[in-house]
Amino acid sequence: MQQPINSKINSQFLQMENKNDLLLELQEVDKTMIGLVGGKAASLGELTKMDAIEVPRGFCLTTNVYKRIIQNNTELESLLREIEFLEVKDREKIREASARVRMLIEKLLVPVDIADEIARRIAGLGEKDAYAIRSSATAEDLPTASFAGQQDSYLNITGVDSILQHISKCFASLFTERAIVYRIQNGFNHRKVYLSVIVQKMIFPEVAGIMFTADPVTSNRKITSIDASFGLGESLVSGLVNPDVFKLYKGKLIDKKISAKKTAVYSSEQGGTIKQEIAAAKQNIQTLTDEQVFWLEQIGRKIEAHFGQPQDIEWCLADNIFYIVQSRPITTLFPIPRANDQENRVYVSVGHQQMMTDPIKPLGLSFFLLTTHATMRTAGGRLFVDLTAMLSSPDGSKKVLDIFGKSDPLIKDALLTVVERGDFIKCMPADGSALHNKAPLPIDFNTLSDFDPAIVFDLFKKGQDSILQLQQNIQSKSGPGLFDFILEDVQQLKKSLSDPQSLGVIVTAMNAAAWLNEKMEEWLNEKKVADTISQSVPNNITSEMGLALLELVDRIRPYPALINYLQQVTNDDFLDEMTKLEGGREISGAIRDFLQKYGMRCAGEIDITRTRWAEKPVSILPLLTSGIKSQAPGASKRKFEQGLQEAQRKEEDLLSRLKQLPEGEQKAKETKRMIDLVRNLSGYREYPKYSMVNRYFLYKLALLKEAEQLLSAGLIRQKEDIYYLAFDELREVVRTGKLDYQMIIDRKEEYKWFEKINPPRVITSDGEIVSGKYKHKNLPPNAIAGLAVSSGIIEGKARVILNMEEAKLEPGDILVTSFTDPSWTPLFLSVKALVTEVGGLMTHGAVIAREYGLPAVVGVENATKLISDGQQIRVNGTEGYVELI
Repeated sequence: MQQPINSKINSQFLQMENKNDLLLELQEVDKTMIGLVGGKAASLGELTKMDAIEVPRGFCLTTNVYKRIIQNNTELESLLREIEFLEVKDREKIREASARVRMLIEKLLVPVDIADEIARRIAGLGEKDAYAIRSSATAEDLPTASFAGQQDSYLNITGVDSILQHISKCFASLFTERAIVYRIQNGFNHRKVYLSVIVQKMIFPEVAGIMFTADPVTSNRKITSIDASFGLGESLVSGLVNPDVFKLYKGKLIDKKISAKKTAVYSSEQGGTIKQEIAAAKQNIQTLTDEQVFWLEQIGRKIEAHFGQPQDIEWCLADNIFYIVQSRPITTLFPIPRANDQENRVYVSVGHQQMMTDPIKPLGLSFFLLTTHATMRTAGGRLFVDLTAMLSSPDGSKKVLDIFGKSDPLIKDALLTVVERGDFIKCMPADGSALHNKAPLPIDFNTLSDFDPAIVFDLFKKGQDSILQLQQNIQSKSGPGLFDFILEDVQQLKKSLSDPQSLGVIVTAMNAAAWLNEKMEEWLNEKKVADTISQSVPNNITSEMGLALLELVDRIRPYPALINYLQQVTNDDFLDEMTKLEGGREISGAIRDFLQKYGMRCAGEIDITRTRWAEKPVSILPLLTSGIKSQAPGASKRKFEQGLQEAQRKEEDLLSRLKQLPEGEQKAKETKRMIDLVRNLSGYREYPKYSMVNRYFLYKLALLKEAEQLLSAGLIRQKEDIYYLAFDELREVVRTGKLDYQMIIDRKEEYKWFEKINPPRVITSDGEIVSGKYKHKNLPPNAIAGLAVSSGIIEGKARVILNMEEAKLEPGDILVTSFTDPSWTPLFLSVKALVTEVGGLMTHGAVIAREYGLPAVVGVENATKLISDGQQIRVNGTEGYVELI
């Protein structure tokens, strides 16, 4: 797994900053010296030590030179202070500050003693030769941030005076506009990033290009992708030319695209570079022979093995020698879930099923792993289920594809792509012994049992009794005994989550709804009837929470001063403070009652470390104030009654029309049975997760008490540090009273990186991200495809919301977001349609949208980027797409 090293860079730099090294030969540099020479130079120094890897000769001015040049410059200090407070949105101010800082640094001369030493080294390399002057920053070419192209480099520079001038330009380029913005985006301190400058002999290549040792499109780590063009690589980097593209898989050339290369960049006799037209007869000639492609790929794999991770390599070919001029980690790759063997494996994202694709902290990951029967792996702070065993047999593969066909067509299509290749997954022998970890499905997903409606009440009572018992018993537990108790209780939770009766109720409701949709379209030519039948079903704990919040809103309405106070408050003491206002005592009590029942909920609640509403009551205020603004009094009962009446009318209409058909009485009888199953059972769908989150919160509160003891003992710096330890690690810290705090620091840095990368739905053990496609027919122009999960067509203003706590909705808005979970339910009451990037037919957003009668399309990839906040859109929840109007 790629590891962030930002914190390690700082410590390396502190160790080196007192050294007197000013100029170093590249052969003197290695990967431990990032703080002294920057990422690019450190990488090149490593490459010089490898056999059969050619690197142009040269030296570098260390960061000590940069610091010496800028030291004690009060004008520069003043400008840096200005930049420190800028945000990405301040583009004009960034542009102005960048120009002023660069102009100032370019005027600062390289000290005479250093200039003399540069001249001496140039004389040794060749005074009349040309040189490449390259920037190398300390926050560059890192495993988690490439900073590619943020600083400037200059080619074909001749003469010591010109070299010195371009060295100053390189130092100044630490503050290009793009570099400043990049550092702001990635959380790097402008004052703690330093620059080294590399001076290298110029290579005048016939061909140059870029090589990725992992496919930059699919992320497959076993595919090497090579782009090549005539002349210098700058024509390719700057996008002036369509390069030849070669792809190799395990050493075999699997794809070759020869482009028309009309222009190239060459060195100019006057210095610098020049763009030239390529003769028509040469434009379509293959830049590299196949033998050269194989040779280059071997070089790339050797470099990748040396650095221990996939590399982005810049190379050039001159006189039949491949020179490497840069090698840096590919920072955009999602980490691969790791198994304990070398078999080919297929992993599916758990987050896309749970509607929570954000990274989960280590304690949260370990709890989820404790509660699951499935074979799961972690990668990038996310969970992935290993479906290889199921996909290795025809029967298992059919079951998996059927399940995902109902819940997430994109995952089904991606899995189908892998299965149909035929050579990636080994077929299981008849005795089923090929893969030992085949996980049997806990229930037949085609079940349609005639459950007594009372079963839902029985399951509720059983769950609530268990939670009350846990609440009583856990209070007396502490120390190592607490962890033993939690492990024992988790087994009860695990058992309840896989209870065949509980799953049978859920699956029966799902299949009854699918039957209704299929048969009513066949018999009556009417689509998605189950969406209407599902409105206002009883016993849905999550939709009841939304309606309870509306009732709370109605209680607040009569008190204008209180409403004004709640709109302004930002601290969690508001429940005590509001008692001083009219109605405050009553409403404070009502909010506490609401939190007593639902306070364990929050955004991303499957992560036990997430802050719950009960821990931060102020987080529910946007839901209350939004409800006051967007809903009329009595909306709770009115919404439920309206949905109930629509469902009843639809039932009567369907049964009446069916009776007019041939064999109509029998068809009506079958349909009535399915309607009853949907109405009586589908509300239970939300309860198992509610029960799990309840238990999670009780575990969390108990563990935070242990964290207080660790804090008092000085082992951690804040209670939340325990979130960066897995369950077993935390138990060991409590048992032994020992902790290496550097592990917490490193994991916090790692988590910051995880937040920047997006998990794929499907990924293989090769690192390949397999994407699925929707099978829409006749998609309208300006439409984005998704999955239809709640029928209806509606038009309105898109409100793009990434953080529920910042939600500001107007009546009639359409909610567009990455994903929703139960904590978002109250917002559904204020909108008229839903669009999400993640989700399936039975994920939370879909279930609640159907119950509230909201048209909804989920699984709309990049919806929050493709749809602008305030844009007019049309949501087609019947066919499954969103039109941009």
